[in-house]
Amino acid sequence: MSQTRGNAATEIHELIASRWSPRAFDASRPVEREKLLACLEAARWAPSCFGDEPWRFIVCDKATDDDAWQRMLDCLTPKNRLWAQHAPVLLLSCAGSSFRANGNPNRWAQYDTGAAAVSLCLQATALGLASHQMGGFDIEKARSAFNIPDDHQPMAAMALGYQAGIETLDATFHGLELGDRQRQPLGDTFFTGRWGEPLA
Repeated sequence: MSQTRGNAATEIHELIASRWSPRAFDASRPVEREKLLACLEAARWAPSCFGDEPWRFIVCDKATDDDAWQRMLDCLTPKNRLWAQHAPVLLLSCAGSSFRANGNPNRWAQYDTGAAAVSLCLQATALGLASHQMGGFDIEKARSAFNIPDDHQPMAAMALGYQAGIETLDATFHGLELGDRQRQPLGDTFFTGRWGEPLA
């Protein structure tokens, strides 16, 4: 089961085209350690300003640390818990606020952390895994549950695992899972030379 791209403007690499964010995960199939490490290694090699690597990822693998996994699940919004409870791995990305080299504010840290997360998701797709990032979680609860310091900002939770059939999902998610993927027209978000001038 996968969604089709409904309004692709041009062909893109199959790895990028096939990456999407399903909600149906196979709870009975853990993520192999070598595959999990490969996903984290891909994030590790993401680009960052001055090579600072401002990201930190909290990895909660149900197969090896059920307590941490449950604490991460408990931080999610109730709607996300409905489906994420089946994902064998839950992660939380965090962005630092200062450069390691000199302690100066790093305004690119959140941007770079997003780049690391995308690298992780693409590696997951290449390995036959599914990933789904979530903004729906309680930031302060996550700070407390995982002892996250004040100088790091929790950015996104992520579910990782093998995709399952739609029958594993609550019916309220079926339309989202089966609908076509759509994006805004290229000219709406990409400009030529100046703001608001659509790319032709």
